[in-house]
Formats: sequence, C-alpha cells, structure tokens
Amino acid sequence: MKMDTQLDELLWAMAEYDGGDPHRIQHFLKVHAFAAFLGRQAQLAPDTQRILEAAALVHDIGIRPALARYGSDAGPLQEREGPPEARRMLERLGFDAALTDRVCTLVGRHHTYTGIDGPDCQLLIEADFLVNLHENGASREAVLAAREQIFRSDAGIRMLNAMFAV
Repeated sequence: MKMDTQLDELLWAMAEYDGGDPHRIQHFLKVHAFAAFLGRQAQLAPDTQRILEAAALVHDIGIRPALARYGSDAGPLQEREGPPEARRMLERLGFDAALTDRVCTLVGRHHTYTGIDGPDCQLLIEADFLVNLHENGASREAVLAAREQIFRSDAGIRMLNAMFAV
C-alpha cells in the first residue's frame, strides 16, 4: 500500500490542533480507522477514498470554534464552524482544491443524516456513528435504531453487528 505523507501531515496537524485533548485526538483517529476500512471494503475509487480519509481526520474540527463562539459543540454548530477551519488547514498543507472543497462539504454535513450525496458521506457518517455509539455507551435500542435509520453499507452494518453483538 502506497504511503500518503500528505494525509500523515494532516493527522499531525489535527493532533496539534486538538493538542491537550486526548479524547478528541483518539476520537478522530478511531473515526479515521473505521472510515478507511469501510472505504476499502466498499472498494472506493482512490480519490474518493482519500477524500473520505481526509474528512474523517478533520470531521470535528468545528468543535473548538463552536465552543469559543457559542459555548456549545452541538452538531449544527460544528457543521457551521468546521468548514472554514478545515479549509485553512487543508490549504496550508497543500491539498488540491477539489479535495478541499469536498472535505469541507462533508465536514459541514457530517451530523446531517438526510440527503446523503455520495459513498464518502455515507461512510463518514457510519464511521462516526460506530465510534460515538461506543463512546456514549449507547443502549441496545439506540444501536438498533442507528442500524435501521443510518447504516447502509454492508461493511458498516457488519461492523456494527459485531461490535455491539446485535
């Protein structure tokens, strides 16, 4: 497998961005790992896989500015504040415009579960759900509801079933 040093630099940039907050760093690393795996299982085109992985790394970049501006990290506030932060970081690291635009779109809608407009969006949402359901200690009923309402990919459903024994 070819190494992507630009994605590695993005990972480092996010670790430094969220420095001092191991929970947030571990969260985005787990979401990235699930997203990368789900994308491989779905056999995404290489460009789409790269978009998915970059988006997974920066998906919660809006938390800090949302907390600073509104005192809340609610999903819609993350979606509002995240894209400009992601754009600055991606451009600083030299990511191309098409990837940057799509990643910013995904960051700006990763808590919106309707109108999913591509496999990168679906798999990012599923990866984030896999991590959030565990981190939040979701009930069996919540896991089953997520499976029914959110999950669409075969690998995402299989992983959810395995993780939560449902």
